[in-house]
Amino acid sequence: MQTNTESVAPIVAEIGRTLGYPPEAIPTQIDEKRTAEVLGVKVSTLTNWRTTGRYALPYIKVGRLVRYRVADLAAWIAKRRTGMEAAQ
Repeated sequence: MQTNTESVAPIVAEIGRTLGYPPEAIPTQIDEKRTAEVLGVKVSTLTNWRTTGRYALPYIKVGRLVRYRVADLAAWIAKRRTGMEAAQ
C-alpha cells in the first residue's frame, strides 16, 4: 500500500505537466483559473463548490483572492479515485 506522499507525488507532477511547468518549477499554489483547467471545470463551478460546500476541496482565501495548494489538489484527486486501479 502506498503512503499518502507516494500516491500524491505523481499527481502533483501530472498537474505540473498539465499547466506547462517543468518538474523542478511546479508552484505551491495556483489560482482559480489554473485549478479549473486541471479539473476540467469552469471557474464558476469551483465558486459554486466553495459556496455550497458540495466538495471539500481545500482553498486559501486572502481578501478576494482564492488560491489552491497543488499538494491539496493532488490529495483531493487521489481520494476521489475509484475502480480497480485505486485499490492497488
